[in-house]
Amino acid sequence: MSPTKETSQAPLGKAITREELIKQLNEDLAREYQAIISYVIYSQVLKGAEFMNIAGELEKHATEELNHALIISNQIDYLGGMPVSAPKPVRTSEKAREMLRFDLENEKETIRNYRERIRQCETLGEYAIAEHIREILLDEQDHLIALATALGEDSPTIK
Repeated sequence: MSPTKETSQAPLGKAITREELIKQLNEDLAREYQAIISYVIYSQVLKGAEFMNIAGELEKHATEELNHALIISNQIDYLGGMPVSAPKPVRTSEKAREMLRFDLENEKETIRNYRERIRQCETLGEYAIAEHIREILLDEQDHLIALATALGEDSPTIK
């Protein structure tokens, strides 16, 4: 068998480079900034007795999302990239349920993206970055559960 050039081929047939990983991590970072802002706003403007417990939980989520942003920024720097400074757009509403629904949808997208990011990191042999993202993923799944519970729903299945 002749030697072949090793390629970084992610599961599902998606090739990834370090540069592409940096780009994707910057997208994740912008989403973390979005989450921080959303949770800060939502935790302060949720009204009604049924949402008092989740308001306090959202304050905790904001702090956790800041920690995630710091971790992702550090990994981008490690890979030789420059962390982005702008968040993804933040949606607001006068209706508490809509705000919680926005957060639930954002958490679902974040979880999907971090699952893919773990696969990409492992494909590139960046196992330590993958471990950092796994730790973040634990928090994100907890956020998803809290939001679904606040909405009186089962935790959604993420594909």
